[in-house]
Amino acid sequence: MNSVKRLDCIPAGSVISDGFGDIDYCESYEKSVQSQNKNIDRIVTDLLDLSFHSWIVGLKRSRDLIVGIFGLKADGKNALINKECYYPVGSQAMIFTVIKRTSDEIVMGKDDKHLVFRFSVLLDQNASKVYVTTIVKFYNLGGRLYFAPVKPFHQFIVYSLIKHNLL
Repeated sequence: MNSVKRLDCIPAGSVISDGFGDIDYCESYEKSVQSQNKNIDRIVTDLLDLSFHSWIVGLKRSRDLIVGIFGLKADGKNALINKECYYPVGSQAMIFTVIKRTSDEIVMGKDDKHLVFRFSVLLDQNASKVYVTTIVKFYNLGGRLYFAPVKPFHQFIVYSLIKHNLL
């Protein structure tokens, strides 16, 4: 069975929280990898490809309209996915910037005036598992107010992307 399991903590060996400081929100999911031939860049590309589904694009557009009213940054159009399947530090992975990478993990992020957000994809070839983790730090009350209605959508989208990914 290839189910998705929600974890209570950041997976061992992950670098997502290195230098991050206090974490106000964390979610992490685990899924078995079907193929030993997967690499971290290919998995990230597969996940980003899935985020172009119309229902996810519709949710992102709705979010952009709402946050624009409050003077927050809209994500705008989705950036093109890196079809070469390699994400060096500093490169763009759609709307995210690659913050850190190791041979088995890519950490992407986005900073705003109200919160800082990190998203990690970690591949454990030995255990044949992939982990997708999100951490958030709120800078102010605006970050907490913004994230409260976003949180259930974020959880649903991330879970769906992992579940339906052809890992």
